[in-house]
Amino acid sequence: MTQANAAAAANHDLVQQLRDSRLNNGLKHFIGGQWVDGQAGKTFDTHSPVDNAFLAKVAEGDAQDIDRAARAAHDAFQTWREVSGAERRKILHRVADLIEKRSQEIAVLESTDTGQAIRFMKSAAARGAENFRFYADRAPAAQDGQSLPAPGFINYSMRQPIGPVGVITPWNTPFMLSTWKIAPALAAGCTVVHKPAEWSPVSATLLAEIMDEAGLPKGVHNLVHGFGESAGKALTEHPLIKAIAFVGETTTGSHIMRQGADTLKRVHFELGGKNPVVVFDDADLDKALDAVVFMIYSLNGERCTSSSRVLIQEGIYDEFTRRIAERAAKIRVGDPLDPDTEIGPLAHPRHFDKVMSYFDKAKEEGATIAEGGVRVGDSGNFVRPTLFTGARNDMRIAQEEIFGPVLTAIPFADEADALALANDVKYGLAGYLWTNDVTRAHRFAHGLEAGMIWVNSENVRHLPTPFGGVKNSGIGRDGGDYSFEFYMETKNIAISLGTHKTARLGVGQAPAVGQKEAGE
Repeated sequence: MTQANAAAAANHDLVQQLRDSRLNNGLKHFIGGQWVDGQAGKTFDTHSPVDNAFLAKVAEGDAQDIDRAARAAHDAFQTWREVSGAERRKILHRVADLIEKRSQEIAVLESTDTGQAIRFMKSAAARGAENFRFYADRAPAAQDGQSLPAPGFINYSMRQPIGPVGVITPWNTPFMLSTWKIAPALAAGCTVVHKPAEWSPVSATLLAEIMDEAGLPKGVHNLVHGFGESAGKALTEHPLIKAIAFVGETTTGSHIMRQGADTLKRVHFELGGKNPVVVFDDADLDKALDAVVFMIYSLNGERCTSSSRVLIQEGIYDEFTRRIAERAAKIRVGDPLDPDTEIGPLAHPRHFDKVMSYFDKAKEEGATIAEGGVRVGDSGNFVRPTLFTGARNDMRIAQEEIFGPVLTAIPFADEADALALANDVKYGLAGYLWTNDVTRAHRFAHGLEAGMIWVNSENVRHLPTPFGGVKNSGIGRDGGDYSFEFYMETKNIAISLGTHKTARLGVGQAPAVGQKEAGE
């Protein structure tokens, strides 16, 4: 047995142990520090995308459960907001320690639940711990503001937590993305009601267990499972919830904005993308190839920042697409718990059907399937890494977010043509540029309509930097203190030095009111 086979077998053994000890008991809500069933007693089933076999029974939350969680978060906020930043830092560091301690358990359950390859879920678990450590260290300064002196006054600003917040997370890498939202909320002094995606609810339970074990006070974090149209809608409409942080599809984001309008909810959206990677003929083409292949085919292509359109200068288009196709054909698709696997199954049969539908769309629109375009195996949600060539930017495969291991290659003539193509979509989350012309790199990056741009690199996150998109890709920014701008209110306090003069009203002779004029 090879080392990889032995590791895969060990991972499967661990999954079976976790099924017996945890999943077979079902996934409950966590409200006010207690594991509880839904008040209506309803449940739904979650399945493994490897074979779509039953994985666990999950409590199905509704408006009653959301109300219980929101009230628990509201009550806990009255004390959590007063906990010092130093104490919050200690608790969040303990959360990070426990994530690291249970990282293997997190990774194998995340792979089983989402279909993501274990090689990436191990790093995702580590990133979850890093997110908590990063915001733990920022907690003591979360309320800090500015000194803004003016003639006759001392002005100073401060930040205060906004209150209970709703966090709605997606199904693609749910554990890491949950920590990315929840950690800054807790560091800021907010309390949380978390509604994870119904397609991959398992790791949310692990995170709730970990935070409880770390000593997070009861009610500070609450977990309610359920569907968007019921539990999610109730969360976005609840008057005690002051803000909604959502990661997911653009259309859902617009629904959430409408649902929160009556209660004037603050919203933070990380939405869809159709991100371009632009490859000029003067680029380091070997490095560009590595980055292009990695950014679309890793994480099953189910990532908001994937570079799903590759724009290639005409003179190198044929050779570069040939090399992409060769690499795509060699990508290992299979068991997500096998360390050698590079692409696992897509998260859900409905999403599998959506991705598969674009293969016919590509042919109908006149594009060529240079590689892939087929399912893998007879069961599960496996898709071959796919490359479309001969594509135009007005095709659906170039405009719509497929969210799978599918790349659309489009040629361009010059810089102006590349910029026009790159910007000609409704999305604007990320962009990637490959060129050795430093002047062009700056000029192109300034013109590209995207919230984040990497030059001569794949997506390499630096946690203090802003993360978010423009156009239909989102509202607001995560990262560093940018997260605190969402989870906190800024207050200005003006102290008079006693030297200014206030205009005086009402100090003269009062006019006669209702007195008759002489002679009347």
